[in-house]
Amino acid sequence: MNPPAAAGPFRHLHLEEDDGLCTLTLDRPPLNVLTVEMLRELAEALDVVASDPGVAVLLVTGAGKAFCAGVDVADHTEDRVEDMIRTFHAALAHLVSLEIPTVAALNGAALGGGLEVALACDLIVAREGAKVGQPEIRLGVFPPFAAAALPRLVGRARALDLILTGRTLTAEEAFAMGMVQHVRSADGFPEAATAYARDLASLSPPVLRLTKRAVVEGIDAPLGEALHAAECLYLDDLMKLEDAHEGLAAFMEKRPPQWKGA
Repeated sequence: MNPPAAAGPFRHLHLEEDDGLCTLTLDRPPLNVLTVEMLRELAEALDVVASDPGVAVLLVTGAGKAFCAGVDVADHTEDRVEDMIRTFHAALAHLVSLEIPTVAALNGAALGGGLEVALACDLIVAREGAKVGQPEIRLGVFPPFAAAALPRLVGRARALDLILTGRTLTAEEAFAMGMVQHVRSADGFPEAATAYARDLASLSPPVLRLTKRAVVEGIDAPLGEALHAAECLYLDDLMKLEDAHEGLAAFMEKRPPQWKGA
């Protein structure tokens, strides 16, 4: 795997691209706690990903035994908190707005701001037994991004339960409530999570982007409006792609498709 052409150097994270799959690894031992400096690096790395037409899928994971244990408590003090919040939320907004599918691979604990990074991704794959939670209430604060995102994902009551109590869940419990999409064995987890993301990256990049757009743009619209918008994307954009016709032809001809990325 190689770094994208415009990547880095970064101090606390790594970017590697291999055949359409870009892996962003948070790397600040021992628990990958986020600092303002690291958040700025995250935003810069996402700029690199967004500007690279060769990237079809982004996989976000952590080095070592944790995904991310949150934002450094020292950056929550009165003289730093505004800069931290604005920098953090700008990075999360950038992650949310990426046109390509994004996958968070929770190799270990994802707590506080670490879970918010995962929630900003489209899909979450977690190692069995990994701990997730929003414990901010125990420190006398609350998680703004989770307060906005979690109710949309798991519903009002479950979101309030998690945020108001600050309790920690296992990956299996998070899967049961729909926060996590897949749980994989601890044995060989990095390879399993990468294989999941690589399977996505093996598909047509422009079709992936259009499909994500159809889902995201229709989430808050009435069903009829969402269906009409998806229909327009299908007929006006998707069916103008060579890859759409190649995929259909390959299926009928019983052969693997040869994506052209156009």
